[in-house]
Amino acid sequence: MTHAFSALSPSTIVGAIESVGVYPAGEPFALNSYENRVLMLRDDSGGRWVVKFYRPGRWTAAAIQEEHDYLHELRAAGVSVAPPARLNSGQTLHRFAGFAFALFPQQPGQAPELDNPAHLFALGEVIGRLHKTAEQGEFAHRPRLALVEDTVRASASVLASGWLSKQQRRAYQSVTEGLTQALAEVAVPNMLRCHGDCHLGNILGREDAFTLVDFDDCLMAPAIQDIWMLLPTGDPDAWRAQLSEVCEGYAQERRFPDEELALIEPLRSYRMVRHSAWIIARWSDPAFPRAFPWVGECGYWDSHIRQLEQQRVRLASPRWLA
Repeated sequence: MTHAFSALSPSTIVGAIESVGVYPAGEPFALNSYENRVLMLRDDSGGRWVVKFYRPGRWTAAAIQEEHDYLHELRAAGVSVAPPARLNSGQTLHRFAGFAFALFPQQPGQAPELDNPAHLFALGEVIGRLHKTAEQGEFAHRPRLALVEDTVRASASVLASGWLSKQQRRAYQSVTEGLTQALAEVAVPNMLRCHGDCHLGNILGREDAFTLVDFDDCLMAPAIQDIWMLLPTGDPDAWRAQLSEVCEGYAQERRFPDEELALIEPLRSYRMVRHSAWIIARWSDPAFPRAFPWVGECGYWDSHIRQLEQQRVRLASPRWLA
């Protein structure tokens, strides 16, 4: 199968960048990115940029533009984010050879350390500041988190893929049906404009100042969606101390949503089901077999089904909130 980025050649990449008045001093360097194609470059004036080519067919132009406008709104409100540059008479979204793309000034820094209390406090503060602005509006073109509908759709795509053995299909269908039933009982409170994929790979900075990057998955979701991925899996006793530091930082900007802590494990289950479906859906893209070779092995699906079963049991036993 021809994958979405098969026509994105090096000459097309350089042509796109030059079409908006930025001239690379050398060959752009590819960064780790799967859903989109993201490259870093230095221009002929010494400026450093990151260029993102959006996966064709994934988002509408209106959805991408809404992401860009949201980033500029956040920056204007004092939130540490990395909005796209306004080029070509103030535009942020550009097209070249059938590809939508944007350029972002490079954001230096490293991922925070979750065993550093100062880093955790700073993370809570920047996320709290994000949500303080986020709740002042709504997305019109971005998705809205739907626990049950999205989980049903993702599990159905895995079952239809032909990747599972007959025995694995039975086990997977049983456990995902159990998870779906549990998720149907979950009450999701008010939603706001979330980052959506707020893990360590999308946070950069130094000392105790951090910037949120890559809002490609921004959506309407409960506030805890931007917090739970900072907490490790397993026994909550392992992350209570970390969460307390995040809460303190968050509370400097906005009341921490304690009532949403019960959503952590449902959201984790939701992400686990959707992640495997996402990889299968993108398998024709060569970046995915290279990055996730184990997904094609039988053992992966046995392990994945066991993990989903553990989540099903966890959702049935709220001990972790005690």
